[in-house]
Amino acid sequence: MKLNEFYNPEEDRLNKREPEDTRKSRLTLEDLNKLRKVRDIRNAEKVEHNKFVRTMYAQPVQSDTSL
Repeated sequence: MKLNEFYNPEEDRLNKREPEDTRKSRLTLEDLNKLRKVRDIRNAEKVEHNKFVRTMYAQPVQSDTSL
C-alpha cells in the first residue's frame, strides 16, 4: 500500500491561500530564479547606464587646432 493512493489534490490545503490569510507566500525555486535573473539584468543595465553617463559628462578633449 502506498501513501499516494490516499492523496487527493483537491483536499491539499498546504499551498492554498485564503483571503484572510496573513502569512507570506512561499517562494519557490522558480520564483527565486526569476528574481535572480531580474537582478542580474538590472545590474547589467546599471553598468551600461553608468558608462553612458561617464561618456556624456566627461571633460571634452582639447585639440590643438590653432596654427
